[in-house]
Amino acid sequence: MAEKVRIQKAIANAGLMSRRRAEEAIEQGRVLIDGRPTRLGDRLDVESELLTLDGAPLPVNPELRTFLLNKPVGVVSTAQDPQGRPTVVEIVAADVRLYPIGRLDIDSEGLILVSNDGELTNRVTHPRYGVTKKYVALVGGKPSRQQIGTLVGGIALDDGPAAAVSARILDSSPTETLVEVVMVEGRNREVRRMFGAIGFAVVRLARTAIGPISDPKLKPGEFRLLETSEVAGLLASSAT
Repeated sequence: MAEKVRIQKAIANAGLMSRRRAEEAIEQGRVLIDGRPTRLGDRLDVESELLTLDGAPLPVNPELRTFLLNKPVGVVSTAQDPQGRPTVVEIVAADVRLYPIGRLDIDSEGLILVSNDGELTNRVTHPRYGVTKKYVALVGGKPSRQQIGTLVGGIALDDGPAAAVSARILDSSPTETLVEVVMVEGRNREVRRMFGAIGFAVVRLARTAIGPISDPKLKPGEFRLLETSEVAGLLASSAT
C-alpha cells in the first residue's frame, strides 16, 4: 500500500486545481473517497482508493497512464494478436502494461485510447455511462436524410437493436456520401452493420472523437499521452 497523502495535496499534485480550491470543494462536501464523505485532513491511498468530485472520478494516481492513438487501418485493437498482426499496444510501446479501451475493427481507423486505468476503461466502454464516440463514415451511394434518420430511430441487428445518438450528412456526391454518426455503444462493427441494414456499404470509417477528446492534428500511427486534465474531463463526461 502506498503512503497516504492529504486529499487536497493529491488533487493539487495531479494539477487538477489549486490546493485552496481543493480545500473548498472538500469543505462543501463535494469530494468523496470510495463513496464516503471527506473532511479536511483526511488522507488518501492514490493507488487503491477512488477519489471523486461531484460524482466524477479524479485521476490522482501518477502510475496510471492513458494514451490517445490515431489507429491506422490494418492494426488490431488488442494487446496481443495470435495471427501476428500489428496491435495498438505495440504501436504505443510504453514502459507499463497497457490495454486498449474499447475497440476499432481492423478495417477502421481513428482515435482509440490505450491505458492501464481500469476505472477509465469501465467509464468509457460501458453504455450506462453515456460516453459518446463520434465517427465519420464514407458510404457508397446516396442515402436520403430519412434513411440516415433511421440510424437514430433504431435498427434491428442480429445481436439486438442498435441506435445512434445522432447522424447527419456532411457531404454527398452521386456515388458517395460522408456521414457523421455519434454512438454510445461499441459493439463489433456496429456502425458498419447499421449502414448495411439500410442498404449502404461503408467504404471508409474513422472515429474522430471519444467524449470530449479529439485531436485532428494526430496523424495515423501517431499517439500522445493524455494530460491529467483531459482524463478528468473524460471521466466527468460520464453519467453518474
